[in-house]
Amino acid sequence: MGMPNRFYKIDRPRKDQRLPEVLSKEEIVNIIKHTNNIKHKCILSLLYSAGLRRGELINLKINDIDSKRMVIRVNKGKGNKDRITLLSTNVLCDLRTYFKEWKPKTYLFEGPNESQYSAKSIENILKNAAKKAGIKKRVTPHMLRHSFGTHLLEKGVDLRQIQVLMGHHSSKTTEIYTHVAVNTFAVIKNLLD
Repeated sequence: MGMPNRFYKIDRPRKDQRLPEVLSKEEIVNIIKHTNNIKHKCILSLLYSAGLRRGELINLKINDIDSKRMVIRVNKGKGNKDRITLLSTNVLCDLRTYFKEWKPKTYLFEGPNESQYSAKSIENILKNAAKKAGIKKRVTPHMLRHSFGTHLLEKGVDLRQIQVLMGHHSSKTTEIYTHVAVNTFAVIKNLLD
């Protein structure tokens, strides 16, 4: 409108920078062991072993699983980006068992009447399994994704490769895992020791 901008001097509120909450590998294995059935086991295993977002898991189709190349194709993830991520050999065995038992038609995980599985159902599966596993803290599907990134970093996987697997646009997003990876702390001698 040709008016001068009078708001340049107003400070914008700072965004909180919180560290991601991460579960140990033992806690994740324990949660997966405490699932009700093979379908639930596959859902939680894929969230962790492939670093999937809940929405990406819900949108997975049967042909997105490439057992020859041992990868999962994520179509239209966050920001409408496609990516390739890892497929675990153990998860593939479980998926084959699940497929024979449940016989999904279109989506890898389907709700009633061949509809997409609901995000709330995934949250409930995880919450119930964590409760049975005796984990006191609140566990969310995204914590499994954060754990995936952190555990890869702790195993020495290059930060750029983790960025690609997780589908992060910026390396700054992936760098947050350097703050919670504990393997780097092991070489530092504590001042009181």
